[in-house]
Amino acid sequence: MASRVSTFLMFEGKAEEAMTFYVSLFKDASVTSIKRYGPGEPGTEGSVMMASFSLNGQRFMCIDSSVKHAFTFTPATSIFVDCESEAEIDTVAAKLSEGGQVLMPLGEYPFARKFIWLADRYGVSWQLSLTNA
Repeated sequence: MASRVSTFLMFEGKAEEAMTFYVSLFKDASVTSIKRYGPGEPGTEGSVMMASFSLNGQRFMCIDSSVKHAFTFTPATSIFVDCESEAEIDTVAAKLSEGGQVLMPLGEYPFARKFIWLADRYGVSWQLSLTNA
């Protein structure tokens, strides 16, 4: 079996909420597994020990860290989505930007007919693009 590469997202108590939100944004998306902390385990009981989900065939993993860290997500790493229609980019951009921060506003750019770069309400950075092709 070949090695698997996945994007891994660490949250502090919002992993399941974020994962459920992300899965709701795309047609081909699902939660593929979830394991929660139980009584007496090192994380908050019921929070996500390890979960995986799929967005349009791309596998992601996420956890709720019980340890407070001095770091969080950064826009230097983002999830890039090639949208298939103007309706998709408009809808996904509107939902992801709610409670988040727009880094580059939705509009036309030399490299894309329509593009937006944002950090969502959880701090995860996204680039959505509708290319010229």
